[in-house]
Amino acid sequence: MELLGELRRIVPFTWYAWLLTDPQTAVGCAPLADVPSLPELPALIRLKYQTTVNRWTDLTAPVALLGDARDRRRSLVWREMQSRFGVADVASVVFRDQHGIWSFLDLWRDRAAGTFSEADVDCLAELTELVTAAIRRCLAATFTAPLEPRPEPGSPVVLLLGPDLSVRAQTPETDRYLRLLVPPEGGRSPVPAGAYNVAAQLLAREAGVSDRAPWARVHVAGRRWLTMSAGRLGDERADEDIAVTIENCAPLDRADLFSRVHGLTPRESQVLSRLAAGDDTRAAARALHVTEYTVQDHLKAIFSKTHAHDRRSLLVAALGP
Repeated sequence: MELLGELRRIVPFTWYAWLLTDPQTAVGCAPLADVPSLPELPALIRLKYQTTVNRWTDLTAPVALLGDARDRRRSLVWREMQSRFGVADVASVVFRDQHGIWSFLDLWRDRAAGTFSEADVDCLAELTELVTAAIRRCLAATFTAPLEPRPEPGSPVVLLLGPDLSVRAQTPETDRYLRLLVPPEGGRSPVPAGAYNVAAQLLAREAGVSDRAPWARVHVAGRRWLTMSAGRLGDERADEDIAVTIENCAPLDRADLFSRVHGLTPRESQVLSRLAAGDDTRAAARALHVTEYTVQDHLKAIFSKTHAHDRRSLLVAALGP
């Protein structure tokens, strides 16, 4: 919120939508938004994932604009929703590096504010590398955060959505987990924005817009990470309901995320995987076809990047306490 406040003074905008994403799937998992169409949030998210214009996963530059009239007509989001709210232009920003896509930001301007300039684009582009690194640092800190006792789910945590992403039903514990993911204000019902995102990616995949998997890992509190995933009930037909499941992040999925946020090289990630499988230095060297000295060198680099003191603390952080 502080960064958005600073950004608004430099590059003024009317509304915004900013989401953290799973670096592997690029699916939104932790949204922060102020848009004029909150009652239509499921439709907005569905259209965002369905459109091919300035989709954050396909941007060749860190920033793209929607000021061109032809692009506006091609954009499902603008044509079917944003145009009704007087949106004149959208600046789409993607925060990515060699380890994945970490976040995307859409800045909306109404007709009174006009379109974004090339100077605005240059300013936003200059910020992307700095903000991307900051996002990764914040996510890395969650793996060594103080432990917080959280009750494990005693029953399946499932949210049932219709093809239009309307909520049809949920299991008893789902409400508690949705409140952890997006805490509502004033005792209101939680908004399942993360569930909308993974379900929207499922629809986009079925439509051939994106082949990325419909799941995302999301931080809850302390060191705890959850995985949200979407799938069709019964036959994979467009009229079938969508089940969104929420569960503890599997150890190997958590280790993959741990490797990405700390910037481990592919070989360092392989060494970590061998340790997670229970290998000692000799077994890891044999499995990776390198010398034991090479494994030791990789371990030193891993300890330096992750600030772990020994193998036990490294594995507790990477795989979960």
